[in-house]
Amino acid sequence: MNKKFVLGIYDDEDVLLHAIENIRAAGTKIYEVFSPYPIHGIDDVLGIKRSRLPIVAFFGGLTGMSFALWMQIWMLGFDWPMIIGGKPHISLPAFIPVTFELTVLFSAFSMVIAFFIVSNLKPSLRVNMLDKRSTDDKFVMAIEVKDGVTDLSALNELLRSNGAVEVNEKEVVK
Repeated sequence: MNKKFVLGIYDDEDVLLHAIENIRAAGTKIYEVFSPYPIHGIDDVLGIKRSRLPIVAFFGGLTGMSFALWMQIWMLGFDWPMIIGGKPHISLPAFIPVTFELTVLFSAFSMVIAFFIVSNLKPSLRVNMLDKRSTDDKFVMAIEVKDGVTDLSALNELLRSNGAVEVNEKEVVK
């Protein structure tokens, strides 16, 4: 399946941010914006919702904490009870370091796994570069072209009137 894009190439991030606001206000849906570095405030301008990754991290950490406490209580309280330094078999203050470490470990692993699943990243992924300059010094705004629906000349004029130094068309094979 082929997808067609119109690419607006920008030199300045401030011009890009204002262009995004104006183009979205005109009712055009922006497919993606590519940048050589993170741009402060671009998520808000693009209308990207806040990530749910912290929720995944919380439940991963809760799972890690539960597993750590269960493991230590089972091992030192029931499976192989030992009296160490006169402490009781189940001594929660002694379990804090291991519990903390497993909480952090499970939280980190759950976030990485969730990120890979949501982003559809896998070893066989082949990334299509819309414009190689977006990794160096240019900012690229990609707008998907729908056959019979999108007016290319109006879209080109909209991008140029909002500061694009160059407007290109690109077809990507998926």
